[in-house]
Amino acid sequence: MFEFTLDATAGAARAGTLTLPHGPVRTPAFMPVGTHAVVRGLSAGDMRRTGAQIILGNTYHLHLRPGETVIQSMGGLHRFTTWDLPMLTDSGGFQVFSLEGLRRIEEHGVQFQSHIDGTLRTLTPERAIEIQWQLGADIAMAFDHVVPGQASLAAACDGMERTLRWLDRCKARHEELAGPTAPQTLWPIIQGGVHDELRLRSLEGTLERGPWTGVAIGGLSVGEAKPVMHGVIELLTPALPVSTPRYLMGVGFPPDLLEGIARGIDLFDCVAATRNGRHGTAWLPTGRLNVRGAALKDSTDPLDPTCDCETCTTYPRGYLRHLFVVEDILGLRLVSIHNIRFLVRLGEEARARILDGTFDGWSRSWLGRYYTGGE
Repeated sequence: MFEFTLDATAGAARAGTLTLPHGPVRTPAFMPVGTHAVVRGLSAGDMRRTGAQIILGNTYHLHLRPGETVIQSMGGLHRFTTWDLPMLTDSGGFQVFSLEGLRRIEEHGVQFQSHIDGTLRTLTPERAIEIQWQLGADIAMAFDHVVPGQASLAAACDGMERTLRWLDRCKARHEELAGPTAPQTLWPIIQGGVHDELRLRSLEGTLERGPWTGVAIGGLSVGEAKPVMHGVIELLTPALPVSTPRYLMGVGFPPDLLEGIARGIDLFDCVAATRNGRHGTAWLPTGRLNVRGAALKDSTDPLDPTCDCETCTTYPRGYLRHLFVVEDILGLRLVSIHNIRFLVRLGEEARARILDGTFDGWSRSWLGRYYTGGE
């Protein structure tokens, strides 16, 4: 149920097929984020029409509302959401550690104060795995200790070493729950901040605890400069097993997607597509467009003439601007649909270019046009 086939390469870039219990994922691919078991404002049908192959849910938020027991009683995350394709759940580590001042980190786990009702909760590696098992996604992520992008060597080392110790506990609990033939797999997360020696130690320790059906790179896009992020990816991906899919967590702006693919990343996720969409920012091949802008007032042009999504094939720019001016929620939905389709389509085209051997020249041209166009 958990296999990865490498279909083609172009330098470090890879085209593969990840087989999961709820279907295949053809990579490279972008995963829309359904933090609360919903991609903000969009239905499962909307997501299918964007071409999304896999959606992410979040352990922390679903544990707080509605609770993993409720979701399990309703048939698991797939039936709860009516999404019948693959799903991945983040362990909640990033959300917990972003609660600065509202959480206390101990070796046993993390005690935190709910941002909803102020109640005290405790999330341990074992508990994170138990919650994800009840949610029932195809892929569960290990509970990790995330540090800020500018964390010192000492702080990054502390987080990296704790992540490895917690990985042992995650793996043990997942094996107890799942067994060898369960419809869920566990993926570890490499940490270490921006420090090369720590990243390599994290990678070595993670692989020693394998084999794994996939490996994630975490703790990036959290405040470090883009060249630093690229350097960490370039350091890690050549040392990862060729037959293992690589997942870059929390990264999903259009140029970051292509930069990551060029460096050997297979899977991405980010909330930026829908967050930008709700604020009236659309992604185009020539950069970002403010849909609220007065210049669009009487435009009959499609939002993106090159895009095949519902928004671009149906509504003119002038109407989309009007929706934002009158604050109708349809505008938020339509631009969000476009942005997700934009990233999904970018992954699809990158895959096609890897398969036909034209990825390098195409990606350089694409990035040059995007940056020149105003990003």
